[in-house]
Amino acid sequence: MMNKEQKKNYISEMKTQFQNNEAVLVTHYQGLSMPQLDELRAQMREHGIKFKITKNRITKLALEKTKCKDLANLFTGATAVAFSDDAIISARILSKFAKTNENLKLLGGIMGSDILDQAGVQKVANLPTLNEARANIVGILATPASKFVSILLARSEKMSILYPENS
Repeated sequence: MMNKEQKKNYISEMKTQFQNNEAVLVTHYQGLSMPQLDELRAQMREHGIKFKITKNRITKLALEKTKCKDLANLFTGATAVAFSDDAIISARILSKFAKTNENLKLLGGIMGSDILDQAGVQKVANLPTLNEARANIVGILATPASKFVSILLARSEKMSILYPENS
């Protein structure tokens, strides 16, 4: 049991986490063993993500005046929260872990100012990371200019076939 001072410290710490992180994802972990939780925490830590088991009643108090106040209804049962600056990586790790451990349930969260439900978290998990998006752009830009020209010519040929009066 926490004394008053510990509760104040917990609320203060959680408020700071909710306010200062770009992504907050809420999960239920009931049924996971300690080794499984340790494995998940290790995966999260590798990417600078904090995964914290919460005390629901006190956490709801911490949520009250934060951007995450709309998540309060998710805090029932065995709840844990992932705090990070990269929602995509957090969602990917949790989603991948949930596929192999059915006891981890993604409930929802917040990304920036957008509230996510379970489906929203799954969509975020499937987005490319910033580095992946950059690699895709570089790949497109590295395509030889001749391919671009042939694509443009093919389009103009199709247009002249469809609209012969304009050619």
